Amino acid sequence: MSSSRTMSLAIVGAGRVGRALGKLLRDRGWRIAAVVTCSSATARAAVRAIGAGKPFAHLTPEILSADVILLTTPDSAIAATAAKLAQVTRGIPPRPGVVGATRLALSPAEGRVARSEWGGRIVLHTSGALDSCVLAPLTRLGAAVGSLHPLQTFGARSIPSLRGVLFTLEGDPRAARVARRIARQLGGIPIEIPARAKPAYHAAGAFAAAHMLSLIEGGTQMLVKLGFPKKQAQRGLLRMARQMLSNLETLGPRASWSGPVSRGDFSTVEKHMVALAPFATEFSRAHAAMLLLSARVLAADNGATLRRLKRMLKD
Repeated sequence: MSSSRTMSLAIVGAGRVGRALGKLLRDRGWRIAAVVTCSSATARAAVRAIGAGKPFAHLTPEILSADVILLTTPDSAIAATAAKLAQVTRGIPPRPGVVGATRLALSPAEGRVARSEWGGRIVLHTSGALDSCVLAPLTRLGAAVGSLHPLQTFGARSIPSLRGVLFTLEGDPRAARVARRIARQLGGIPIEIPARAKPAYHAAGAFAAAHMLSLIEGGTQMLVKLGFPKKQAQRGLLRMARQMLSNLETLGPRASWSGPVSRGDFSTVEKHMVALAPFATEFSRAHAAMLLLSARVLAADNGATLRRLKRMLKD
């Protein structure tokens, strides 16, 4: 597959991620072919957002006109979608079957047709936690499969720039080459990781995004309960969080660490735990877990600090 010629892309499951990647790749010269979602209305909306493509509310043989097929469905739907895709072949009528089945009910002749159709196709999914083994039904038909995940959050209202974003990838060599090309065309930084590392990699991303959001919203709710106006509470915590992130970027983690544990002020830690008692138990448990994690990853004498914290929190 020449790196200079125009590539074509079919998108299955065009939600936030599918629309964003479709639009950004279209802007960089890719031809958008079929765009498949669960309804005609959402498929048309996805095509409008991408600015190109042909909408479908079902898996269609037109998917096979594309060089690359991108699965951007929720993680829980990828295996079933791959199994159903494996039964999509031009020239063979759709066959009834169990969604998520891992074996194809094709005759030997139909199997040969299917392998000729899928052989050489590139299929990528965008899950951060799952590896390319989930696409096994397509591998058996000769497709090159892989996964490509941008370490980035996607909002409902705007398409983020992916310049400088890390893209993790893994899979068959041909699929990995295409995944690397996509990442670079989008201005990202491709990093190939072992398939077995994907769940832990995805959890690491949750620390920086989902957990951070939960912590800031939790802090906001605490301040509101104490009488702060919600808007001011959120702004104040966001300002502090931004400053901490700026310090981290310029000074490094240990020089940026603040709070009572960083100063060895364990009496204040005790006061914090007492003050959290009136709140839902998740607040005190999260605070305790974050104290222990901070000691583990930031304290120079993490063993001694951890032991003291554990004794205090146990009491």
